[in-house]
Amino acid sequence: MARRIDVTGAGGVRLAAWEFGDPPKPDPARDATEHGLRENGETAGRRVGQRAAQGALDPSPGVLLLHGLMGRASHWASTARWLSARHRAVALDQRGHGRSDKPPHASFTREAYVEDAEAALEQLGLGPAVLIGHAMGALTAWQLAAKRPDLVSGVIICDMRASALGAASQREWADWFKAWPVPFATLADVRKWFGEDDPWVERPNPARGEFYAEVMAESPDGWRPVFEHEQMLKSREPWVFDAHWEELAQVRCPALVVRGLDGELGRAEAQEMVRVLPRGEYAEVADAGHLVHYDQPDAWRAAIEPFIDGLTG
Repeated sequence: MARRIDVTGAGGVRLAAWEFGDPPKPDPARDATEHGLRENGETAGRRVGQRAAQGALDPSPGVLLLHGLMGRASHWASTARWLSARHRAVALDQRGHGRSDKPPHASFTREAYVEDAEAALEQLGLGPAVLIGHAMGALTAWQLAAKRPDLVSGVIICDMRASALGAASQREWADWFKAWPVPFATLADVRKWFGEDDPWVERPNPARGEFYAEVMAESPDGWRPVFEHEQMLKSREPWVFDAHWEELAQVRCPALVVRGLDGELGRAEAQEMVRVLPRGEYAEVADAGHLVHYDQPDAWRAAIEPFIDGLTG
């Protein structure tokens, strides 16, 4: 079961947060708080924070899961359900993604993404929480940990580089978006193209096909992505043109860097990130690509479980 809670992000952008797991036990105080959050946005968010401080919300350790570029909260469903046995695990549809708002003139800066995650922690009463981020979401996680150490107890950085990618990468992505054969006639076509036919696929990858099928929505002429390509390109710019080693060095909580053996984060850079992090640790998942948690969910859990247990056990 997925339960939606609305959050008000930076600039008033409405964000969809999701709890995946068994329905919580009835709690009138909590239900009233979340009803107010849906109705009143920022004002209710402050009430949620106040009640969290008083222990009115779920007392189990909080976990906030942040997807990567083009992803959505549901990509974390398996991980969140596993975590929900011992933690209050919430996955956030970040601005421009999933069921969250996609205002045409909204900001897609690093600051906006970080402020959104900060708002989610405060309005949902999750902090101090473990932040688990994949790719872009991992960058948001470590930037927030550097900015608000009071809200973050630990960070898991999944397959995200700290170095700048360079302008050529942005041009490649713009060309790649233009190559998508949208609209897709069926979801089977989506799975086949992204899992087999996409020129960026070196060998058949069903997990990749499923990943992209999950970010498509049916329209009158076929299946199209739930995000706008231009907003995705704007979101990429900060890490295409800027490195983020400085913020990494400012993360004072324990941090785990996880990479897929065939992912986008190379081993040398990953180990350098661990060295730069004041309390960094390293884990590697064999037979996994960039979509580590999607490619090898069991191995992914095995890689992160000891770290989380060390934080919250």
